Amino acid sequence: MFKIIKRAGDIFLSLVVLILCSPLLIPISIGLRLTAEGYVFYFQDRLGYKNKKFRIYKFATMLKDSPSLLTGSVTIKDDPRVTPIGKYLRITKVNELPQIINVLNGDMSIVGPRPLMQEDFDAYPPHVQEKIYDVKPGITGIGSLIFRDEELVVSSATDRDPVEFYQNVIAPYKGELELWYRKNQSFYVDFMMIILTGLAIVYPKGDFSQKIFKTLPKRNF
Repeated sequence: MFKIIKRAGDIFLSLVVLILCSPLLIPISIGLRLTAEGYVFYFQDRLGYKNKKFRIYKFATMLKDSPSLLTGSVTIKDDPRVTPIGKYLRITKVNELPQIINVLNGDMSIVGPRPLMQEDFDAYPPHVQEKIYDVKPGITGIGSLIFRDEELVVSSATDRDPVEFYQNVIAPYKGELELWYRKNQSFYVDFMMIILTGLAIVYPKGDFSQKIFKTLPKRNF
């Protein structure tokens, strides 16, 4: 019953967001078309439900060959691969808007673990890989909320290689957060994460998640 109601809610919310945000689509598309490399959308294979691959949709915010440049799938502060307009789309999370299509297609949910590239998924410990995508990946979720400033966190470890720091420190903790969601998912948790996502956009420095969800795994870095 939970899955059926959640799916109905995903469709309803996706259509509402699509209608409300449709006035943004044209100016953003024109801006992206006229800047950087001139492409509007970014398509990439990600892992989803039951570890099956699907193609994710985003507004383009980085150079086309970004995955093969510099730090690969790990983004750092002031990353030179991020385009000028892409910087603001990432800050406001508007770059995630096209994922509404993924939700309507049934590949994603509004709330769930973030869908990862294969190499980032491989950084998770085996026990996380086995269970994390027993639920559909989401546009937002506890991992996205806690690491909404992931680029700054990665860059703060000035004495370590960014990729190594992500794989050995951030990924294991993020995996535990996503398993926490799998264990605790409910209508209340999903509703609060949607609210917290809105708060994170308005108050990006606020740390509301830990205050709302008292049982989250403790951060040790």
